[in-house]
Amino acid sequence: MSRVTHRRESNGFPTPYVDFDRRDWSRLRENHPMSLTADDLARLRGLEHPLDLQEVEEVYLPLSRLLTFYAEASERLHAVTSDFLLERPQRTPFVIGVAGSVAVGKSTTSRILRELLSRWPSTPRVSLLTTDGFLHPNAELRRRGILHRKGFPESYDRRALLRFLAEVKGGKAEVSAPVYSHLSYDIVPGERVTVSKPDVLIVEGLNVLGAPPVRPMGGTGMAVSDFFDFSVYVDARVSHIERWYVERFLKLRETAFSDPDSYFHRYSTLSDSEAEATALTIWQTINGPNLVENVLPTRQRASLIIVKGEDHSVRKVRLRKL
Repeated sequence: MSRVTHRRESNGFPTPYVDFDRRDWSRLRENHPMSLTADDLARLRGLEHPLDLQEVEEVYLPLSRLLTFYAEASERLHAVTSDFLLERPQRTPFVIGVAGSVAVGKSTTSRILRELLSRWPSTPRVSLLTTDGFLHPNAELRRRGILHRKGFPESYDRRALLRFLAEVKGGKAEVSAPVYSHLSYDIVPGERVTVSKPDVLIVEGLNVLGAPPVRPMGGTGMAVSDFFDFSVYVDARVSHIERWYVERFLKLRETAFSDPDSYFHRYSTLSDSEAEATALTIWQTINGPNLVENVLPTRQRASLIIVKGEDHSVRKVRLRKL
């Protein structure tokens, strides 16, 4: 039997989460066989993420098992609802949101979950979409005077993202989204990625758990998370994420930034001290404030929180109680 911790929040109210340390969470895999290999992990792991197979087995394999149960239960509920409405049942994709800061490892988490979920018999078709494609093009951000706030909520085309998710959840056969290039740091003109009725869709992005906007005349609009069946927040201390961001920047200076076509090619010739100072400035003026002001406040909206320690490894998992 797993031991779980029930806590109270600092305001004295009971928390809606049950806390598992990594050892107790790992037991929930129930001896399900590990399906990823070292080669798979090398392909999926992010530049900054020292993820190993043991962590996949102890953290992400149990999570994929839980998500499969949720997806199957959601499908049964959808069938019951269709019967009640005298409609012909049509499979609706199970949508998972993955949120968290820049450099916290949410992209790696999303790729690992996609790979694991696609190997469960009930969810063979799993698609992954990052919300980067719904950023406004750089030209539009310049026109609005917010290029320096790229990644903040106002830099995204929310309507287009909401329309995309509505069509996916509505069962449309094919739904397309814009493509973002990290090389050019911009939307790729005329290029689209198509999602074709997946069993599971993973939507990864900084602000996917943000609250709905307040309308000028009162009330609120729809939130991106209204379309999620489950959500994951990848969490760590802000000071740790700052260090990981700087370390990643130094690695990118030697890899992606060295490409002459890279938007950030000008950083490739910086010395170690110059690169570290530049990374810290970017963090302190853009990514850090965005995390504290917009991303971190959405943490408590997640169905599950993955908590990382200073070494980037997962220390505990917090699951929202039903």
